[in-house]
Amino acid sequence: MEQAKYEAIKPGVLRHSVVNWVFVTIGVYLIAIVLLVLGIVLQLTGTINNFLTAQNMLNIIDAVSMLGIVAVGMAFVTYSGHYADLSVPTTMALTGIVAVEMLKFGFVAAMLSAIVVGFVVGLINAVAIGKFRANPIIWTLAVNYMSMGVIRLVWVNKQIYPDMTASTVRASEMFDAIFRLRFFDKIALPMVMMIILVIVLQFVMRRTKFGVQLKMTGAARTPARFSGINVERMIAIAFIICALTATIGGLAVTSLNRVGAWYNGKGYEFKAVTAVVIGGVTLAGGRGSIIGVLGGVLVIGILNNILTLLGVGTFSQDMIRGAIFIIVVFVNARSLRKMGRDYE
Repeated sequence: MEQAKYEAIKPGVLRHSVVNWVFVTIGVYLIAIVLLVLGIVLQLTGTINNFLTAQNMLNIIDAVSMLGIVAVGMAFVTYSGHYADLSVPTTMALTGIVAVEMLKFGFVAAMLSAIVVGFVVGLINAVAIGKFRANPIIWTLAVNYMSMGVIRLVWVNKQIYPDMTASTVRASEMFDAIFRLRFFDKIALPMVMMIILVIVLQFVMRRTKFGVQLKMTGAARTPARFSGINVERMIAIAFIICALTATIGGLAVTSLNRVGAWYNGKGYEFKAVTAVVIGGVTLAGGRGSIIGVLGGVLVIGILNNILTLLGVGTFSQDMIRGAIFIIVVFVNARSLRKMGRDYE
């Protein structure tokens, strides 16, 4: 009887798996290809210039590399069924400011201090949301404001500069190189870090016991708990991973701007969630991949590049990204309802 039941549902399960894999892994890259074709057409018609060049393609990846670093960490929070970590912007700003401040003790001390601060923020979110089941949106938004309060209280809205705080010129140059170091004079360090994180975290999500248990936690928390999974630990680790990638992204943004300031990281939470959702990670949790998130980041990068070449302003670009986010979430919600599962 059980075998017959299994055989009856197996074809449907397989069809869903194939369709889901195509949507998550390939669908977003098809969108990227469509945008590339659009850019080529616009260039051939003389509407934009210098789109289809090797340097511009590198510029696209370079421009979204810091977003990619943040988004792959955010994906774990969404994958766990907790929507998003809204404390990401001030985590980026706070860790960047701490790093610049600690350059007086050397580059290594600055990096370690930033990582410790990022880990502490992640741990606070982990305990509150994982153990005490605080609402992830409300709690992380509160942490975002609390971190901003710390920045404004301690540094009184001051901007601090690496070359003024560093103990040596070498320390300042090393911090500056976080963003500006180029391999073969072409490939930026943040781009390399993004690729490494994508490879490592894709493996973690898909090929490790933690990844499997996190998927079950995101897909169905109560059954996961009854099956013996430490749900609180899975959620906690997801938020810590997100905070640490936000720290790395914050260091890169601070190095780019050459200043530690409260506004470093502003808007990255929405951009990261947009990339995550476009990349096929459902807000309900338990579905998606880091490879898909990379595709979402590339889609945003290509779209931003085309809009910039067309002369579209920043505010208009934000409106377009918002519209895309709404459409993708709507399609995601309909897909989940058809599968008999809505947002929980």
